[in-house]
Amino acid sequence: MSSIKVRPPLLAFFVIGVVGVGFAIGLTIRPGAWYESLEKPFFTPPNWVFGPVWTVVYVLIAIAGWRVALSEGFSSAAFRLWGLQMVLNWAWTPIFFGAHSISLGLVTILSLSTVAIFFMAKARDRWAFWCFAPYLVWLCYASALNAAIQALN
Repeated sequence: MSSIKVRPPLLAFFVIGVVGVGFAIGLTIRPGAWYESLEKPFFTPPNWVFGPVWTVVYVLIAIAGWRVALSEGFSSAAFRLWGLQMVLNWAWTPIFFGAHSISLGLVTILSLSTVAIFFMAKARDRWAFWCFAPYLVWLCYASALNAAIQALN
């Protein structure tokens, strides 16, 4: 485990940025009638589950990015992977719900999952690695859900 100097303002920036952008996207691009009309698999959770899960996941993603930024720097390969997975993460909702593209959503979330795995492999900070573990589990579940929706529709 790496020893890094704690910088609360930078942590706050990461948490507010990651959670804030995620919530802004979620509030402006709603699932709506289109999503409700889709055939969904038996393992689809109730809609109310997504908000709390994503809140926890986004906080963990922010902590991981903050730790890598402090321990490896903003120009490190790990931080660039972190940034790429954020772009893919934030792109999924506009692609899937906004553009109604289930197939491109699946490509996006599978790419996101792959980048998250690469991030975990590259990050030297163990806290960052473990912050991504629940995220990766959630991404696997979300990928399966996206794939099942693709198959059913």
